[in-house]
Amino acid sequence: MAENGEEKLIAVARHIAKTLGNTDTMTDDILKIFSNFDGRLREKLTEKLSEDGVEQTLNALDRQISRYISADNPIWSNSADAASFLGSVDQLIAAVRDWTPLADDKSISSCLDRAEDLLQQSMFRLEDEFRTLVERGAESFDLTLSESTHPHPDYSDYDDDDDDVSADEDENFIPVAQQITDYDIVIDALPAGTIGDLHAIAKRMVAAGYVKECSHAYSACRREFLDESFSRLGLQKLSIDDVHRMQWTQLEDEIEKWMKAINVALRILFPSERRLCDRIFLGFSSAADLSFMEVCRGSTIQLLNFADAVAIGSRAPERLFKVLDVYETLRDLMPEFELNFSDQYCSSLRNEALTIWKRLGEAIRGIFMELENLIRRDPVKAAVPGGGLHPITRYVMNYLRAACRSRRTLEQVFEESIDYRKGDDQVLSSSSSLAVQMAWIMELLESNLEAKSKIYRDSALCSVFMMNNGKYIVQKELKVDNNSTSPSGASKSLREKLKLFNSYFEEICRTQSSWVIFDDQLREELRSSVSGSLSPAYRNFVATLQTVPDFGKNADRYIRYSVDDVEARISELFQGTSGGKR
Repeated sequence: MAENGEEKLIAVARHIAKTLGNTDTMTDDILKIFSNFDGRLREKLTEKLSEDGVEQTLNALDRQISRYISADNPIWSNSADAASFLGSVDQLIAAVRDWTPLADDKSISSCLDRAEDLLQQSMFRLEDEFRTLVERGAESFDLTLSESTHPHPDYSDYDDDDDDVSADEDENFIPVAQQITDYDIVIDALPAGTIGDLHAIAKRMVAAGYVKECSHAYSACRREFLDESFSRLGLQKLSIDDVHRMQWTQLEDEIEKWMKAINVALRILFPSERRLCDRIFLGFSSAADLSFMEVCRGSTIQLLNFADAVAIGSRAPERLFKVLDVYETLRDLMPEFELNFSDQYCSSLRNEALTIWKRLGEAIRGIFMELENLIRRDPVKAAVPGGGLHPITRYVMNYLRAACRSRRTLEQVFEESIDYRKGDDQVLSSSSSLAVQMAWIMELLESNLEAKSKIYRDSALCSVFMMNNGKYIVQKELKVDNNSTSPSGASKSLREKLKLFNSYFEEICRTQSSWVIFDDQLREELRSSVSGSLSPAYRNFVATLQTVPDFGKNADRYIRYSVDDVEARISELFQGTSGGKR
């Protein structure tokens, strides 16, 4: 009797469900609701559900979806077809979700397997449609690049001289970008309608658990866009070995191209790709982050590998200035690295950029060490005729003057690794690490010149040689370029130069005061010559010091010698006195 009562109850439930339900799916939903009221009826209702509702629903979805899966033309070529297909996919995703908890039932389990297979085929077709939309949207974007009505400035416009090159002549022809002057550009790389369609597809693929497949389809297409953009910027794909095999003049050209490309990439291309990813994967931040990483990873590694190749390459002194360019470019773009690669998937790229930037700093310090070695190794050969200026003096001083045009950058580089090789902390610790480096190089140069002076058999000519080279060094050291530093930086730099002047002037006076020129006229002429060269330069230097903010009011604390003091010390030279400190 009980079993008959349950059968009647089930029949009534099914009758009500069929009466109220307009479709097979609605009927199945109502039946499931009834099953929740009494657990004892769940098994029997499930049996009926599996016999009728599940299979009927699956068959209906199979018919609806299969005709789109097997279609030859793109589904999204017709908006009505696209909407119908997405609706069927939504029903299939919901059905799989609802049937999964009932998978222990054999009849439902077999239907669930069919449903999951159909869902997989649907996802494959959606992936193809997704890829087609991205490619077709990118093509339509490229076609608008030459339109004057395009809403954003185009970084890849090309010269009119290239217009005569047709696609028929070279299907792989890629126009070269013009010079970029404004980085405040956002590229809408796909039409708004296409972005909406892509978002609709991405939403279904994410819901079905096909996040990676969707991301891969998207990133594969967008990587092609970045590759073409880099080609337009003139950037080649070079391995580290390729860079190291280049002639220096060729590498200089490649560095210039790299500097332009990385600025465009970090300030225009990557932010635009980030914006596009966020719009297509709106509501799915993890998918957006993954897709952005996959799009930009290859291009970023290409850019960083080039900088790394420069960092670990030859440390010949003449390479300093281009290495500084690469260092400064990467340093100035670190905020963009932080901004563009802030998510978990891109952290390795952000860290790699920081590592290579620091490695470039090591390379710059290494170049200065090589300069030291060059001075040490410069051989003591034939004497310079007449005790004149030695080439090593001219080379080193001009090199240091040129290097100091990037004084702030060099200060930053040497602050990262302070090395008191002299061990004289009391003298050097108050100066910047760059000043320490410069003082050390100057000391090496002075030692080298002293060794060279010993070639002269005539002691007087030896002294003339040292005076000529010493005078050249002082003249170069007093040429201050205040335009390259901020007011506070200029004050610090001038203070360091003053300390160096005091040190050198004291040493020179101590040494040359003991020298003897017996002829009074010759002695006075030599003193007059030294004073005529040094006094005006020193007077201008002191005047400059007194005009620098935060220094001029305290100038008397740092200026050990007035102009009169300098002239008085010069008047004591070459007469064989002790020349002690006044």
